[in-house]
Amino acid sequence: MNKYYYCDGKPMMCVSIDICSHFLTHGHMQAQRALWPGNRLGSCMPTAMAMAMPCQSQQGAVADHWNYSFTSDFDLTSLFDNSQMHLFLFSIVVLIYVLAVTGNLTMVLLIWADSRLHSPMYFLLSQLSFLDIFFTSVTVPKMIVGFLWGWTSISFGGCGAQMFFFMFLGAAECLLLALMAYDRYVAICNPLRYPLLMSRRTCCLMVIASWLGGSLNASIQTILTLQFPYCGSRKIAHFFCEVPSLLQLACADTAAYEKVLFVTGVVVLLVPIAFITASYALILAAVLRMKSAEGRHKALATCSSHLTVVNLFYGPLVYTYMLPASYHSPGQDDIVSVFYTVFTPMLNPIIYSLRNKEVSGAMKKVIVKCIVTRNG
Repeated sequence: MNKYYYCDGKPMMCVSIDICSHFLTHGHMQAQRALWPGNRLGSCMPTAMAMAMPCQSQQGAVADHWNYSFTSDFDLTSLFDNSQMHLFLFSIVVLIYVLAVTGNLTMVLLIWADSRLHSPMYFLLSQLSFLDIFFTSVTVPKMIVGFLWGWTSISFGGCGAQMFFFMFLGAAECLLLALMAYDRYVAICNPLRYPLLMSRRTCCLMVIASWLGGSLNASIQTILTLQFPYCGSRKIAHFFCEVPSLLQLACADTAAYEKVLFVTGVVVLLVPIAFITASYALILAAVLRMKSAEGRHKALATCSSHLTVVNLFYGPLVYTYMLPASYHSPGQDDIVSVFYTVFTPMLNPIIYSLRNKEVSGAMKKVIVKCIVTRNG
């Protein structure tokens, strides 16, 4: 609330904390000059102490808002209620989460154990599966605990941690998918130079770059989001701490930050999408020039797996972070978030194993070996 004082019958407003600080530091007359430059202030009625008290109270109120932001817990919204239908849907989500973690962990171990899969493409695929395990685990376990035991509250620090790791892993996966498109471009358009261009050192640098890019993005977004005061409702209209949902609770103007959020969305989402599109345009041109039908089929099968994963992951993220708020509703946001935090990580290993003969062959080999070992 703005504080008004009267001087010669005219209102004088304590307009900001800066003016209050200026007044408290430099005294009555200098603070009035800061408010009304050139005005004659000799007959002003309020004394220095009378003006200091409201300004100090305003400072104290803002400090209380900040203390409230840091010390009070947030309350997450549960996806499900106790109806039979929601219990069934909850069971499905838990099953999909278990399948996602199991499938991606199996993919990582399979690529590590089978020497035939020790190539740059499968090394990057193992890193994608590794990211998916943690990406889905950032949000789903908290949602499960909240539904089963009613523990929907989350501390200010816990909310910040969840938001950081969610954005860190999500941005790293976006960048990694773009780099995987480059791997497919080199393999199809420059096969003779593939061992040189996609050396082990290059692959490690690509993975490190994706992790560093994700970490930088998450650090900026988390710091900027948490610097706002949250002095009103603590009820987050979402099942986890995501930036757009948290900003709705801020008791400050977030318009400038939302523009920053849009710019980072362009960098993390649209730039990689443009890179992937350009890579596959060149790949398609090279495939159409191939004379061997078998070569075309193999190239398209490998690329289609990656393109399917790209569409499943980027599509919901573009909807969440690039579309204006008027296109969003809490129910739609929940469905979209469940899709890219639960379903997509579960589908990734299935897509790559079904569409890739080398992965499916290695899987069959492991299964047969386990059966023989058990029978023996």
